[in-house]
Amino acid sequence: MSKTEVFRALHLGRAQDDPLVLPGPWDAASARVFAEAGFPALATPSAGVAASLGYEDGATPADEMFAAVARICRAVDVPVSADIESGYGLAPKELVERLLQAGAVGCNLEDSAGGVLRDPHEQAEFLAEFREEAAGRLFLNARVDVFVRGGKDPEKAVERAAAYVAAGADCVYPIQAPADALPLLRAGVQGPININTRPDGEGPSPAELGELGATRITFGPGLQRMATAALRDIANSLAS
Repeated sequence: MSKTEVFRALHLGRAQDDPLVLPGPWDAASARVFAEAGFPALATPSAGVAASLGYEDGATPADEMFAAVARICRAVDVPVSADIESGYGLAPKELVERLLQAGAVGCNLEDSAGGVLRDPHEQAEFLAEFREEAAGRLFLNARVDVFVRGGKDPEKAVERAAAYVAAGADCVYPIQAPADALPLLRAGVQGPININTRPDGEGPSPAELGELGATRITFGPGLQRMATAALRDIANSLAS
C-alpha cells in the first residue's frame, strides 16, 4: 500500500469520537517530534512554514514552500499532506508534479485569493483538473473560506463544499467553521470534513468536534506559535 493509500484509509470508517488528528510541522525537526510521538500522518500549515522561513503568511514563494515541504517529507516515514495555499498561480499539472516531487501524499487548496472568494464553479473546475492530473496519487483537501472571507454563512459553505466534493475532492475544509455549524455541514456534505481548532485547549477538543461531525482535526499554525512562545520565554529567561 502506498503512503497516499495509507493516508486516504486513515480518513475512512472512523468512530465519531475518534477523528484523525493531524499536527502541523513547520520544519523537519518538528515533523520528527510529531512522528516520534506516534501520530500516523502530518499536515503542514502554510502560515507556520512561512514563519519558519521568515515570511508573513501568504508571502512565501512557491519554490521555498515546496522545498520546505520536501525537507519535512524526507525527515519522516509517515504520510505528509502539504498546505499549498491557493496554488501559487500554478496550473494543476505543475502543482501535482511538484507535490509528488516533494514527497507529499496530498494537499490543501484554498478557494480564495487576495482575501476574496473565488467563483465556486471556477474553483470546482480547477479542483477537477487537479484530481484528473493526480490520478489517485494525491489526497485533495479542498478548503472552503466562507467563514474567513465570505460572511460566515454556513449554507454558503455547504454549497461550496458540496460542489468541491462533486468535483472530486477527497475532503473539504471549512476553515474556522464554528462548532455550532458542524451539524449543518455534516448533513450537507458527503465524505470527510476537516475542522481546525486550537491546540492549547481553549477551543473544542478533537473528540468534541468529532461528535459534531468532523472527520479530521488540524491546528493551522497554532503549534508553531505555541513553540515560538515557549522559546521566547526561554530566551527572555536567559537574557535576564
